[in-house]
Amino acid sequence: MGPFFVCGERMDLQALLENTLPGLGYEFVDLSLGNHGKYLQVFIDKPGGITVEDCVAVSNHLSRLLAVDLDYEYDRLEVSSPGLDRPLKKETDIERFRGEKAQLKLRVPVDGRRNVVGHLGELKNGILELEVDGAIQAFEWSNVDKARLVPAI
Repeated sequence: MGPFFVCGERMDLQALLENTLPGLGYEFVDLSLGNHGKYLQVFIDKPGGITVEDCVAVSNHLSRLLAVDLDYEYDRLEVSSPGLDRPLKKETDIERFRGEKAQLKLRVPVDGRRNVVGHLGELKNGILELEVDGAIQAFEWSNVDKARLVPAI
């Protein structure tokens, strides 16, 4: 096996994708690993959205990079759009989707709630503002386990 190890921790594959994909014109959104690192699911985005052709181009590039350049063994590689309920993982995600409706899953409940839905405000000094039922609430970003966009119906 190449330079990546899967023993209970996320591989440095994420760092590789974060460095490689912008050069191809795409934003790295997320990585999901399954089957002991043998199933790779890569989520990408770009302004205007992702097409099937984008997924094919990135898949072909990553296949060569992983198999030839890095000698990384895997059974399946899937490249796709993050979807309408896109995960929000970075400060730049919050800024990009400011004003959009999002759902937060908190690690520790705030006011007895672990799941909160509202409109994204700013993320500043580790505090995320969310407009919930017409009032601005502040949440520590470190307490947010998961954040996702809520698709408009």
